[in-house]
Formats: sequence, structure tokens, C-alpha cells
Amino acid sequence: MNERVALITGGAKGIGRGIALDLAAQQWKVAVCYRTSEAEAQQTALAITERGGKALAIRCDVSDPAAAQSLVQQVEQQWGRIDVLINGAGPYHRVNLFEETVDGWNEMFDGNLHSIFYLAKAVAPGMKIRKSGRIINFSMANADQMISQPDVTAHYIAKAGVLILTRTLAKLLAPHGITVNAVSPGFIDSGSAPPEELAGMTKRIPAGYIGSVDDTVAAVRYLLSEDARYVNGANIQISGAWGI
Repeated sequence: MNERVALITGGAKGIGRGIALDLAAQQWKVAVCYRTSEAEAQQTALAITERGGKALAIRCDVSDPAAAQSLVQQVEQQWGRIDVLINGAGPYHRVNLFEETVDGWNEMFDGNLHSIFYLAKAVAPGMKIRKSGRIINFSMANADQMISQPDVTAHYIAKAGVLILTRTLAKLLAPHGITVNAVSPGFIDSGSAPPEELAGMTKRIPAGYIGSVDDTVAAVRYLLSEDARYVNGANIQISGAWGI
């Protein structure tokens, strides 16, 4: 059990960090991928080791297909395998569609959708050989509603695409003992938004409160457990019934 290896993109802080520390408490080896948050990544790596796991902190822009491939190779060379891939990285910005730039548009797809394709394709061969593996992709709570989103258009389309890609990967990889599922958070207090902004969103959430990182970590823990061995192609919403 001590040989289990996870690669988490966007793992330096927020939800990704929460997942990393949860796995560390179970003595996993955890590779945390970050793009700009070097200080946070080093702190997370230290926290992983303090909780009984082993850690790597690797800078990588996973929207670059060659870099994504190299990231997977680096982890496999260091630890011999990747049992779990958590695709938590993904840029976000709010801008009206007609004020969006071409670079901004492409950034949303490259970071939120294309990177999942690159990384899944890179980890799949090893998982197929071992006849086991788990891939978890992050979407957003209302992405399956296919509604208009004038101010987050590219991001929203990319997150809807994550759900289609998740189901496609699940169907292709299920014969090899691999599960691929999505987790779709709503409003989560992960440190990425000011508390006052989150407080203003509370009235829109049927449950009446903002979710926590622990709520999301619990869903991921379930999907990685043997209890979820037959759950494949699913989308778990962590939103207090917002976005449905």
C-alpha cells in the first residue's frame, strides 16, 4: 500500500493541496504540479512529508503537451508508476465574450481541457499494464446545464468539455481496470475568492452555506476507494444543490 503514487496538477494550494494532504495521511507518494505557486508548492511538499507521505513539487505548464508528457515521465522515473491522476489545474477569468482576446480564449481551453487529454494519454499506458488506475477531472457544478455564460464563456465551454472527455476516457479505459470520473465543485471556500464575495453567494445556494475543501476532498477520497471500483464516467457535484 505504501507504493501508491498520485500526480496532482494544481496541487500547491486550495482543493489540490487538500487532496494531497489527505493522501499523505495514508502514506501515499504525492507529486504536486504547479505553474507559478512555487512557495506554496514547497510548503505543501513539506506538509506531505510531515503527514507520513513522500513528496515531489514539480513546476510544469500542463497546457504544453510536451511539458505534460515530460511531467508524467519524471514522476514515473522517480517512483516507477502513477496510480492516480488528479487534474485539478485550470485557469479562470471573468470577461465578457466580446471583450475576450484570442489569447485569453485559448488559455481557457489549453489549461482546463487540453491538459487533461495530454496527461490522461501520458499516464494511460502504465495504468493499462498494471490493469488499474484512477483519473479524476475537475469540472464545475453547472457545466452539464449547457446554459449561456456571457462572462465566462470559454471557461464554461471547456468545463463542459471536461465532462464529455471524462465519459469518453471512462469508456475507453474501463476494460483495463481504470476508472475516470469528474468532480464538479460549486462555491467552495478554497482560498481563491475573498470571504466577502463568497458570503454574497450564500443566498444562491439551496443548502444555505458555502462548501469547504474537506467536502471536495471527501468526494475524491470516495472515488479513489475500493467502494467506488465500479463507479466510472460519473460526475459528482459538490455544490449544496447550486447549479442543478
